[in-house]
Amino acid sequence: MKETILDNPAWGALTSEHAHFAQGTASAKRYPQEVLPFIAVETTNNSSIAALDNRITPGESFFIIGELPVLPEGWTVENELPCAQMLLTGLPAPLTAADAELVSLLGPEDADDMYTLINSIQPGYYKPDTRLLGNYYGIRQEGRLVAMAGERMRMTGFTELSAICTHPDFTGRGYAQKLITRLCHQQGGNGITSFLHVALSNERAIRLYEHMGFAQRRVISFHRVKKQP
Repeated sequence: MKETILDNPAWGALTSEHAHFAQGTASAKRYPQEVLPFIAVETTNNSSIAALDNRITPGESFFIIGELPVLPEGWTVENELPCAQMLLTGLPAPLTAADAELVSLLGPEDADDMYTLINSIQPGYYKPDTRLLGNYYGIRQEGRLVAMAGERMRMTGFTELSAICTHPDFTGRGYAQKLITRLCHQQGGNGITSFLHVALSNERAIRLYEHMGFAQRRVISFHRVKKQP
């Protein structure tokens, strides 16, 4: 699959690996509200996005990634977050045996802890059922989930890394790097190329990702839009 699918990643996901989540029409789709607050259109040069109006709750906020189409009446842009879209160019060194023991696959029994952790650090993107989008890994200390990372948008040939977070009390221990490494090797072993999005202002994270083998492909914006009540 060509990299150009990443120019409209939510559409690429909802029309391939995540098609079973898609709600909408042939030219405008969204994820279920409880799964992911992303909507997408095939092309921005027509009014097809209006077909989603009856699938969006008044007062609901959601995200449109990339070029912003003409919005229906009653939809307003609340915020624009420019991000670096970064693509893995080479696998990082594999985890040591000791590090591999720290990382565990998260399941339904971890759902509440996952939701609490990510929304205490990066609120607004992770919903109660976001974990259903792919595999999520975590690190626990004394039974407490202190770091996690997982898969969000998945499309033919590419999978996005997301929900990468560490509780402030446990930063500086390389937990994020261990989790990303686990995911990259899993995806690479399945012939999948890893990619991610990071705010352009987050220079520390960008340096970490570059160190791990990611390179910036393009700048792409996440537009937070709200349907007025």
